[in-house]
Amino acid sequence: MANRLPEWILRDLSLPRLKRYIRAAHGDARAAERLYWWNVEVSATLLGPLHCLELALRNALHSALVRHHGRPDWWAVAPLNERGRRLVDDAHRTCGRRPRPTRPDDVVAELSFGFWVSLISHGSGYDRMFWVPVLHSAFPHYRGRRDRLYRDLTSLVLLRNRVMHHEPVHHRHLAADHDTIYRVLGYVSPELAKEAVAMDRFPAVLAGRVDALGGSRPPRF
Repeated sequence: MANRLPEWILRDLSLPRLKRYIRAAHGDARAAERLYWWNVEVSATLLGPLHCLELALRNALHSALVRHHGRPDWWAVAPLNERGRRLVDDAHRTCGRRPRPTRPDDVVAELSFGFWVSLISHGSGYDRMFWVPVLHSAFPHYRGRRDRLYRDLTSLVLLRNRVMHHEPVHHRHLAADHDTIYRVLGYVSPELAKEAVAMDRFPAVLAGRVDALGGSRPPRF
């Protein structure tokens, strides 16, 4: 390496985690440190838009399924596959540890982003069982194919998981990811997309990447 990282960084953040940034910085430890902190900064700016998308998506899908099945616990009668059923059961068990009766809204909040996105997949006949009869209505501003929407959403599940688990995202085409978040959010709620973009710091942080990695601007989060 061209230089060395402080011992406290190696201790507190761990060398195995930092090695990925050191490789990306071609062995320059100081550049790797700046890249690490910029990755934290840009991840923080993505959290708000992803928050809006995840909540809007699950609420839109849940509302559509409640209307279709005529009950708030629609998963009790819906044709979920084995994995989907297991995820619902896991959510029920988690909710059951709380000191009050489990409500359908509790289960909805416990189910993961990946679960909701899976309902739009082709697997297990979900395209015929969910998308065609009901879930297309959760995207009132979308007129495209289900598979294109599903590809966008699965990419955003990966991005969301990397952000939430403090993994590297700096190597991704982040401008395209950001565009995809707002494009999909706009399919569900143009109003929420407009509100979110007015508060969004991502464009400024992305534009400042060169300065941050070069050391002329310290990252902020």
